[in-house]
Amino acid sequence: MKNMLFVCLGNICRSPTAKAVFDYRLSQAGIEIGTDSAGTIGYHTGSQPDARAIEHARAFGIDITRERARVVTAADFRRFERIYAMDQANLDDLLRMAPEDSTAEVELVMTLAPDYGLTEVPDPYYGGSDGFRQVLDMLDAAAEGLMRELAIRR
Repeated sequence: MKNMLFVCLGNICRSPTAKAVFDYRLSQAGIEIGTDSAGTIGYHTGSQPDARAIEHARAFGIDITRERARVVTAADFRRFERIYAMDQANLDDLLRMAPEDSTAEVELVMTLAPDYGLTEVPDPYYGGSDGFRQVLDMLDAAAEGLMRELAIRR
């Protein structure tokens, strides 16, 4: 796999966190795969991730302060090999947005962690601190799932 894109609604909580967690796990394993994140809406374009997401990522040992929100583009469907949606609504939006010449596999990120027990990463934006911690735990489980998948392919 060459690259992957993580997508949530506004690109300030889940998807930049996913990018950072996957980057961290990939670098630990010495695997080079390009990553990026985006949102299905442009409300926060150019903004840093949510302060709570930054705080929880920092506690996890990763820095997401350099990330900036952007919107998914038609080119993303040709540029990225895999596009991972955080929830079903994001997946449905992505499938509607996909151009006819899309080459990307588009799926829920939690398909990488089928034993986790949840298929969608909940949006923590309107909730409390626990939601951000849960997002990190879920995305870490998904990243571990990707590591297992890549090990099998080798």
